Amino acid sequence: MNWLLKVWKNNRSLILFICLMSVFRSAVADWYEVPTGSMNPTIVEGDRILTDKMAYDLRVPFSHISLMRTDEPKAGDIIVFDSKAANNRLIKRVIGVPGDTVTLVDNRLIVNGKALDYALTDDKQQQQTLIENLAGVQHAIQISKTPSVMQHFAPVVIPKDMYLAMGDNRDHSADSRVIGLVPRSELLGKAKRVIVSFDYDDYYLPRKERLLHDLYLAP
Repeated sequence: MNWLLKVWKNNRSLILFICLMSVFRSAVADWYEVPTGSMNPTIVEGDRILTDKMAYDLRVPFSHISLMRTDEPKAGDIIVFDSKAANNRLIKRVIGVPGDTVTLVDNRLIVNGKALDYALTDDKQQQQTLIENLAGVQHAIQISKTPSVMQHFAPVVIPKDMYLAMGDNRDHSADSRVIGLVPRSELLGKAKRVIVSFDYDDYYLPRKERLLHDLYLAP
């Protein structure tokens, strides 16, 4: 017991700092390392993403218990959530919110009976890059020229407190087409910007052009 008191007296400031930082990361803001390319080209492998954990809820630290809702996710938001279906923490874009009817035909979204606008920006042999206008949020997506079952789904009506989320790398994302709709209770927060990005193919050197990059800048 005496040694515990000694440790406390000698390291009180450090212990308090660690405790406060842990609470801050749990309930206020945190960063999320992106290990896959499911959100390319918006988010790339090696990005560390700043996540606002108070964007949608004020929560009890170290839990998913919501004390108060601060806002509701909107179409175009990039969300971080703990998916029970995938048994993993994921980052995807909100496509459909409660009350919406969403369908996908040939990699083109139709929301509430209205087809979204798309503009081609890059056309390669195997894939295309398009600008998708989702509820006024313009962002780049990648689609494959190889037909697959991922490029279609029948109309889905989004129930209360559920969200349809998809990756911007449309043919290479295990999203709501695979794991189902995202329950609001699984949300951790809203992704805001890249803090720093490390290039896995170049000795983990930082990518200067992605430092503090805003994820919602129009392409």
